[in-house]
Amino acid sequence: MDSFTALDQGTLRLGSFPTASASLLPLALTRFRRRHTGIRIEVRAGVLAELREMLHTGEVEQGLLWDYEWNRLDDPALSLTHLLDDPTVLVVPADSPLRSHPAVRLGDLADQEWIIRADNHPVADVLRRSCRQAGFEPRIAYSSHDYQEAQAMVAAGLGIALAPRLALTSRRSDVRLLPFASDVPAPTRRILLARATARPATPPAQAMARVLRTVAQRFTAPGLHRAQLGAVRRG
Repeated sequence: MDSFTALDQGTLRLGSFPTASASLLPLALTRFRRRHTGIRIEVRAGVLAELREMLHTGEVEQGLLWDYEWNRLDDPALSLTHLLDDPTVLVVPADSPLRSHPAVRLGDLADQEWIIRADNHPVADVLRRSCRQAGFEPRIAYSSHDYQEAQAMVAAGLGIALAPRLALTSRRSDVRLLPFASDVPAPTRRILLARATARPATPPAQAMARVLRTVAQRFTAPGLHRAQLGAVRRG
């Protein structure tokens, strides 16, 4: 118990989803392992429903989750910590005329072709909801299965795409990310750290929570420019 409390040994089981695993989590894991070399870490990946089930059953002690305004997580069995807000951005080809706009309004994009995420991905729901609120149905040119594939199709000029900013920490050099106008912002998802309310947080879980809160600030720092996204993971 003394070694466990001192973070000299033990295992920490985490749950995560792909965009967090490609952005926040690697930096957090690197920092944690430097400080607590005796703690073994296991990471389980999944979609939202799977991650919640892992937390409920105890398969993982902590999980990175997300929600949007229209599907807020309301689960009394989970204790939630808000880590950061992850805004939706527009992905366009590097030579797109839209680059000259300081900010974009979705209603001005009704004539565009769109790259969408396949298989009822949450970002596909974001696109359709946002476009309908702006008064049009998106014309779908391609359904992608991951964000790198979506970026490639955007770079090829097949269409433009919406994506959460954290999904684009590995941005291609031949696409650009544009913000939406502040008066009609695109949806923003919350990135959350969750644990089961019935189980007290272990010392390793408490230490990881502190690291994740610190790392999250790197992705919300004032002045973080879209061109810096590719470097955030390595800082």
